[in-house]
Amino acid sequence: MLTIPNLLSASRFPLAAAFLATDATPVRVALIGAASITDVLDGWLARRQQTTRLGALLDPIADKTFVLVAISAFLIAGELSTRDYFVILLRDFATAIGFLVAYLMRDLDPKNFKARLSGKVVTVLQLATVLALVLHSALLHPLVWLVGAASVWAIVDYTLLLQRQRAKA
Repeated sequence: MLTIPNLLSASRFPLAAAFLATDATPVRVALIGAASITDVLDGWLARRQQTTRLGALLDPIADKTFVLVAISAFLIAGELSTRDYFVILLRDFATAIGFLVAYLMRDLDPKNFKARLSGKVVTVLQLATVLALVLHSALLHPLVWLVGAASVWAIVDYTLLLQRQRAKA
């Protein structure tokens, strides 16, 4: 349970809390960097040596928690519109619904739904969008639409996977 990848994943929870506790730009940039590095590193290590069931659950929850907390902070501060908030989190809402559907269908096992390229692209774009929000970049609106497009791709990708898994069952 206390593997290095799991500890790296778990570190994103206090990083999210620290993001809320500060509004200093350099600190927030460092926290985004730390969250990104721990995500890449825990996945790399887990694939090579220390994959655990806990880690398979903890990693995506930690990712989504960091992004949700950061994006919510900007929504609450009035620095992000409600529309942009929901576009950025579209894939995450769809993933939660898809997981429930897979869980409720007796012939499907939610554990069969591993991370896919489309989902990883969304996560990278979400973190880039958080960084743009911190730096007040002109890239915010193009990034929101890129996240939205990638989210649609991920939703379609995972839906097709769900259909294939259901056909096998």
